[in-house]
Amino acid sequence: MKLTDIRDNEGATKSRIRVGRGIGSGKGKTGGRGVKGQKARAGVAVKGFEGGQMPLYRRLPKRGFHNLFARELNEVNLGRIQQAVEAGKLDAKGTVTIESLVSAGVISKAARDGVKILGVGELKAKLAFEVAGASKSAVEAIEKAGGTVKILAAAASQA
Repeated sequence: MKLTDIRDNEGATKSRIRVGRGIGSGKGKTGGRGVKGQKARAGVAVKGFEGGQMPLYRRLPKRGFHNLFARELNEVNLGRIQQAVEAGKLDAKGTVTIESLVSAGVISKAARDGVKILGVGELKAKLAFEVAGASKSAVEAIEKAGGTVKILAAAASQA
């Protein structure tokens, strides 16, 4: 086999249609744009335009609001933390923080505003947590296992 013998598979590439090159080509004269009017011209973007009528997106009422101060937290269940301890990824003697959970691979590197511990699963290890939040069931389970929970104050000050 030679380098000159290499070809794409049959039908793998489509040849470009040359638009506006005479009536005989089948794509000449109007170039596939139909006849006259705004859309036959160049530089037209009429996505929400309804010919001067009030567009649908402006006729409909607005609802709800976006809370500027809402915190977006990573949620982790106790069962997932116990798996990381058993796998040796999470040190049972040190404190469990957002940094230790990221390095253990329990949560992704795209750390949000903090971590909230949820109570699904069973925790056997005695751990000390420093997190942004924890559910009541999670706090009970951690303290039952002999650990402690310290809830950190919100990092972003609310003005």
